[in-house]
Amino acid sequence: MKRSIALTLASAAIVLTSAAPAPTSYSVIIRGGTIYDGSGGTPYVGDVALKGDKIAYVGPHAPAGAARIIDATGKAVSPGFINMLSWAVESLIADGRGLSDIDQGVTLEVFGEGDSMGPLTPEMKARALKREGDIKYPIRWTTLAQYLDWLTRHGVSENVASFVGATTVRVHELGEKDVQPTPAQLDRMRALVRQAMKDGALGVGSALIYAPATYAKTPELTALVTEAGKCGGSYISHMRSEGNKVLEATDELIQISRDSGAPAQIYHFKQAGQANWSKIDPMIARVNAARAAGLKITANMYTYTAGATGLDAAMPTWVQSGGLEAWIARMKDPQVRARVIQEMKTPSNDWENLLLLSGGPQNVLLVSFKNPKLKYLTGKTLAEVAKMRGKSPEETAIELVSEDDSRVGTIYFIMSDDNVKREVGLPWMAFGSDEGAPAPEGVFLKSRSHPRAYGNVARLLGHYVRDEHAATLQDAIRRLTSFPAANIGIRNRGWLAPGYYADVVLFDPKAVQDHSTYAKPDQLATGVDDVFVNGVQVIKDGVHTGAKPGRVVRGPGWTGWPDGGACQK
Repeated sequence: MKRSIALTLASAAIVLTSAAPAPTSYSVIIRGGTIYDGSGGTPYVGDVALKGDKIAYVGPHAPAGAARIIDATGKAVSPGFINMLSWAVESLIADGRGLSDIDQGVTLEVFGEGDSMGPLTPEMKARALKREGDIKYPIRWTTLAQYLDWLTRHGVSENVASFVGATTVRVHELGEKDVQPTPAQLDRMRALVRQAMKDGALGVGSALIYAPATYAKTPELTALVTEAGKCGGSYISHMRSEGNKVLEATDELIQISRDSGAPAQIYHFKQAGQANWSKIDPMIARVNAARAAGLKITANMYTYTAGATGLDAAMPTWVQSGGLEAWIARMKDPQVRARVIQEMKTPSNDWENLLLLSGGPQNVLLVSFKNPKLKYLTGKTLAEVAKMRGKSPEETAIELVSEDDSRVGTIYFIMSDDNVKREVGLPWMAFGSDEGAPAPEGVFLKSRSHPRAYGNVARLLGHYVRDEHAATLQDAIRRLTSFPAANIGIRNRGWLAPGYYADVVLFDPKAVQDHSTYAKPDQLATGVDDVFVNGVQVIKDGVHTGAKPGRVVRGPGWTGWPDGGACQK
């Protein structure tokens, strides 16, 4: 009898339990979207559930309730996108929303193309303050890790991470002159890299067409990258040439990877200058051969045919030895000026002359000036300004650098659209804007950006994937998410999987679209509806919520990892 009563009560309890509503287990359920989990596999319709800052469930149907449910029917649901080449180091100080990027679904900004925000000496800080442009800010940090911590305390919407700059390390010990390190100086440079890796840097980044980075020889770079490799880090490089000697530069990057034991990645993979467009086949072949031999060689790119840098990339690097101030002072000498002008006009493989590689001054667009008196020239070509002044393009470029007390922000039209379209589909290609993350307002309207700041990802997903069929959507998403995350050794990001951080994007593949142009770059992309960063909604129905939950993402050598980091091994 007692057993019968117990069974009856138990049965009643089961009925009551099954009839009761499911308890709230999750903070958010994203219901019924098409899930692209980052693997590159076949997408499927299902649910993604978030709990706090982590993903708690990914599958056909979340088995419990949530405080909020988002209907994602008809939308793609993917991991947050990784910007593998971000220059948002200053724009995020001015506006932590990072609007142009977060609006496209970017949830991680990766810095460090040659220059990084640390380590700094007092002299480096003083120079940096003097050279600041439209965005003014105090420098309240010394190391790279201190900058990243300061930035996130300041408040940012995206997560941030950085390579330590080979140029920054070089300047820290050698200054900006064309000199070679002594063994003792090189040891100190290696120690700086090792400390940066322990502090969470991703590896070593270089930008070798620019002074003073170009003065570094291969053994110096190999020594620095070896230290990063010992800590699980990698090498990432704007190579010594992307034009006339792009194949030799590719060989150098592969050799550095081989000798250091570290993976290597090519920044903004390209062939600059029409005479070099045909080098795409041997360049791809070199990367594929290295990968077949067991080396981890990859690349990233932006989805445009123009690059953006400064007028320093139109002048020989010898004249720039000693830094901006020495460069400007040196060009006041008539003999030096005449030599610089002649070399700017003369084809050479000794340095990367983007003025010639672009095809001439009519293909050189001036977009950023520091001097208010020169702002009216923004949006004009070098050819137009030269005509206005009645001088040669070369002499005009020299005058503009001197008058602006800066390198002058410049866009060069140098690439083939056919090559860009082909590169978009390469299986080892990630993506980076090579720009800041501005907003179409305030201080950002004082200068122009390259349209890639507002459209790099949207142009990939809209124009190249949807319209041109240059890649499948699932593979493009893989190469925006899990692929770069694995390349740079970051933990628990880049996938839609339980236990991973809740960086999640909802977008409409049929509607995602870039709108930014060279004439009017400050136009936000559309088609991304919702973005979560660390479980916090930053974009809701296409509008920024004001949230700034971004965190520092640390590299594999960080000593704060539970296992002590790769530097301890």
